[in-house]
Amino acid sequence: MDNKADKVENVNQTEKDNSKFNWVAERSSCSLPKVFQTLRAQVEEDVKTRNAQRPKNSPYEFAVQESGSDFTVLYVAKDVSRSVIFTLAKNGILVRDGEGNQMFEVTLTFTPDGECKLIVNEEQRDFWQVRRMALEELMFPRF
Repeated sequence: MDNKADKVENVNQTEKDNSKFNWVAERSSCSLPKVFQTLRAQVEEDVKTRNAQRPKNSPYEFAVQESGSDFTVLYVAKDVSRSVIFTLAKNGILVRDGEGNQMFEVTLTFTPDGECKLIVNEEQRDFWQVRRMALEELMFPRF
């Protein structure tokens, strides 16, 4: 009988914890401008990490440049310069290559579990997955 009482107590505790969930604050943080800021900060960390992994005297480097509602990740070498551009748009975050061709668009959803999820090609993605989709070829070129 104790088991049944423990289960009821656990359910009641879960309900109490859920009742404290501040959905308004969480939903507010799930806005395109806030997610764009978070994505930019995380991309800057990715660039720092990748630059730290370069061999000494590397002929290339990575950088982040801001410009209005865009930020650009650059791969700069002696004869080569490539980039990926992130743009905060009205209905999503656009990710384009250096020639301006759209790679993909990120939209948002606030799940019934109270999580902010990024959507790319109708699939839920985590922040790191979006960054990888955008930057993997730039940071780890095959040439």
